[in-house]
Amino acid sequence: MSNTLISEKKLKEYYDVALDLVQKCGPILMKGFTEAKTDYKIKDEFWNFLTVYDKQIEDTLMEGLLAAFPESLFIGEEELTAANRQAELTDAPTWIIDPIDGTTNFIHRIPHCCISVGLAINKELVVGIIYNPPANELFSAWKGHGAYLNGQRISSSKITKINQAVVAHEISLINSASTRDKNVKRIYKLGSNAAGTRSFGCAALSLCYVATGQCDVYHIDDLQPWDIAAGAMIVAEAGGCIYHTKGGKFNVMKPDLVCAATEELVQKVISLIEEANQMTGSTFE
Repeated sequence: MSNTLISEKKLKEYYDVALDLVQKCGPILMKGFTEAKTDYKIKDEFWNFLTVYDKQIEDTLMEGLLAAFPESLFIGEEELTAANRQAELTDAPTWIIDPIDGTTNFIHRIPHCCISVGLAINKELVVGIIYNPPANELFSAWKGHGAYLNGQRISSSKITKINQAVVAHEISLINSASTRDKNVKRIYKLGSNAAGTRSFGCAALSLCYVATGQCDVYHIDDLQPWDIAAGAMIVAEAGGCIYHTKGGKFNVMKPDLVCAATEELVQKVISLIEEANQMTGSTFE
């Protein structure tokens, strides 16, 4: 199916099957969320967790999608780790899956955790589905048909000024020594200019909150395609803007991003990030 145009009917079929499968995985996530104690393993870093529910959800999604669409390829967080291979995006229909985004929230019973499934065809995102069962939030979008929350159309805000904007960032990124200085500077610069700053501990849902207008900006670097793919699609279909952090075209395979409600706002945020990058030492000005 390389470089093949996908019909509206086929695209809708991809969307409908994935939406149904994601909802069927909701009880798996809720089983772990409501347990008295959720067991977990530590992956590569002390702050990076894995539960048995990650594997169960990813396996369920992959098996169901392969049964419906044998042409499918996958970029899945747990599958890549188990196979010890690098993520690769081709023109073939490729499902980009995070079985539980916000695993730390999940383990601690904070209802900002979700199942995230994106679909790319010809290297272009065409479907995004994000499901947060604890909060009963089902976000979805397919190319050219808008974005939805629980079946109701959603759209980003019309905010253009940073001093009127609520900015989402990820304060927990300071766990990583290699990116700590960069993120402290950016949080300072963005937070000191914004009307409000929020940190939800879940990239996929943070993008959705820009899509609904609950937040106006989200900035994040140093994540993986599965953290971002579905949310990026939902933001785009909700009318928001999404760029590479340095201002170029967003690339799901190298997903450093600035996402904002409007073009004016995203350009202001990119400018502030550049100012933050030029700050030296601990000089905050």
